[in-house]
Amino acid sequence: MHLTQTLHQAVQQGPDRPMTVFGDRVRTVAEVAERVPRFAGALKELGVGASDRVGILALNSDRYHEYLLAVPWANAVLNPVNIRWSPAEIAYSLTESDTRVLLVDDAFAAMVPKLGDIATVIHIGDAPTPDGMLGYEDLIAEAGPIEDARRGGDDLLGVYYTGGTTGTPKGVMLSHRNLLTSALGSLATGRFLTPRGKLLHAAPMFHLADGAAWAAGQLVGSTHVIVPMFTPAGVLGAISGERVTDTLLVPTMIQLLVDHPDVERHDLTSMKNVVYGASPISEAVLERARKTFPGAGFVQAYGMTELSPVATLLSAEDHDDPALRRAAGRAAPHAEVRVVDPEDVEVPRGTVGEIVCRGDHVMLGYWNRPDETASALRGGWMHTGDGGYMDERGYVFVVDRIKDMIVSGGENVYSAEVENALAKHPAVAACAVIGVPDERWGERVHAVVVLREGRAATGDELRDFCREAIAGYKVPRTLEFTDALPMSGAGKILKRELRKRHWTDGDRGVH
Repeated sequence: MHLTQTLHQAVQQGPDRPMTVFGDRVRTVAEVAERVPRFAGALKELGVGASDRVGILALNSDRYHEYLLAVPWANAVLNPVNIRWSPAEIAYSLTESDTRVLLVDDAFAAMVPKLGDIATVIHIGDAPTPDGMLGYEDLIAEAGPIEDARRGGDDLLGVYYTGGTTGTPKGVMLSHRNLLTSALGSLATGRFLTPRGKLLHAAPMFHLADGAAWAAGQLVGSTHVIVPMFTPAGVLGAISGERVTDTLLVPTMIQLLVDHPDVERHDLTSMKNVVYGASPISEAVLERARKTFPGAGFVQAYGMTELSPVATLLSAEDHDDPALRRAAGRAAPHAEVRVVDPEDVEVPRGTVGEIVCRGDHVMLGYWNRPDETASALRGGWMHTGDGGYMDERGYVFVVDRIKDMIVSGGENVYSAEVENALAKHPAVAACAVIGVPDERWGERVHAVVVLREGRAATGDELRDFCREAIAGYKVPRTLEFTDALPMSGAGKILKRELRKRHWTDGDRGVH
């Protein structure tokens, strides 16, 4: 299969159907199918050859959607750039991947001079095209359409950089087969996206989580409703105004939606499927979310960019079982999943080890990093670096990143277990648990807590609450309160930033 196949099918089966909605701009399948070959033709005229990388640094838009189709149509390779990165990190990824053509919108046009030597910059914003850049709409108007290269199968689809906020970015190479396998496997569960529904893109489109939802939407004929970025008001307005049926979010976004003061003013009954990832959802937030979206099923997807990105799924029905709400789900139809020890021997059920995965959705490898590729894919299994266990029914529970496990007084402490206990306190809106140096214990369990608006709690109160649920050595010895936790573009808490801030600032704010 090839990704652009979905556009050919859409033209054949419903050319007048809306394909994208971006603010007041609505484009039909036929219109998109006319624009994509023209932009692909423009890329070819600009010298983009087979397998050349074409980058994009932009907020979500309908033109982002067209980019995702036009680049493979032109027989080239996608490079969606993380908009949260610093100019130095972006420049590194563009240089390493030899990305010579870059699309930018109004939000990032001013950053271009800081990004190094880029041969061609294409402006995809609505403001006037800056000097030195080419206008996207001008290129489409002037270029002749070209035939689809039908790039597919094991051909490289994109280089998806990951890890810039925690170290040198690595380019994950994914093929068409990788992404379509993950999308088809997810859809095979029957509760992922609504056929011919309306899929809202509020999570960043540069991230593969939204990219996978986009691909699945292409397969089932979704209309892509797109907002530039997540804001609670914008998302609520889009859902109610466009009668959105499906979306992908992270738990933090869901919490902001359900706690928004204007949430009850919006009709959200159209929503059928809410897919979320990055972490499990707390029971309190899930309960509020189910009331907010009464017709929706909630599905958790666990995985990583290297897995295109889905490894396991926790179904809507699984969420009815309180014992499973902290699980990451069971292996998706397209994935093999197991838990192994340091020698890659599968461990007994209930035993913590490293989660590994294999299947046609596993990456081709890391760009120009053969040693790291070999290490990650040893034995044919993608080693996730996540610690977890599998129960007797095949449900996977993620306990921590292997490298983030806290060893306090000789005991292993998994941050997820402590965070789960803390999150149940009615005053806690969000929390993160890390290990920090301690002269007596080697490391001590330290919690960073965001309180719910209008609620109060002390460190002693939260420690006493945790002791009711977990062993004493797992209870945070120190806590600090903050207004917000640092988040990645994927909605994951940046624990490295918490450690850095804590170690830099000493013990200020500790109670």
